[in-house]
Amino acid sequence: MLARPPADTLGGMPELPEVEALADYLRQHAVGRTVERIDVAALSVLKTFDPPTTALHGQVVTGAARWGKYLGLQAGPLYLITHLSRAGWLRWSDKLAPTPLKPGKGLIALRVHLADSVGFDLTEAGTQKRLAVWVVSDPLAVPQIASLGPDALSLDSAALAAALAGNSGRIKTVITDQLVIAGIGNAYSDEILWEARLAPFRRRATLNDDDIGRLYESMREVLADAIVRLR
Repeated sequence: MLARPPADTLGGMPELPEVEALADYLRQHAVGRTVERIDVAALSVLKTFDPPTTALHGQVVTGAARWGKYLGLQAGPLYLITHLSRAGWLRWSDKLAPTPLKPGKGLIALRVHLADSVGFDLTEAGTQKRLAVWVVSDPLAVPQIASLGPDALSLDSAALAAALAGNSGRIKTVITDQLVIAGIGNAYSDEILWEARLAPFRRRATLNDDDIGRLYESMREVLADAIVRLR
């Protein structure tokens, strides 16, 4: 599962279900292990430099979390957070090579060595290098996380209606706006709207209470089912 993105997400950005599945995998396999070393093969992925990645060395992994489409590993007082963007992925290995990575070679942007020679690579295919990594003491120090709307799976029907209130654009555009609802992108929005029997070009202002109710039920079902499939 972690070797490459699921077939239905190839060519598209990992969304809430994929990132949640990755977080769950890290909770099961990385928590409790010590970070031995972090190799950075592509300096361009680092969006913070203080604290440095070396500050994570020797720290014990205590958790993994997701904020919208952002994935984070907590080790001691610090978080290693990544946004996989369009062509990024996390690839776990039960036997990482101890040899340091060569900068600028291959698809691997960053490698995390954990105790017992296990760990993971953050990889990025293609020529548009947009994968991003932050090392912070508080996830809200990442401006993009601080500006996220409520998580798609945290909403009940009333909260969804409140999140959508005041938006007059097309419903597909509204529900994929991370400032409005966090976690939904192009792929899952199409499935959600199809199941809710809502045309993607419908204006938010034309939706009544029944439409919002169907949208809520569809959103919960589609995202939850996808997470189960990916685990």
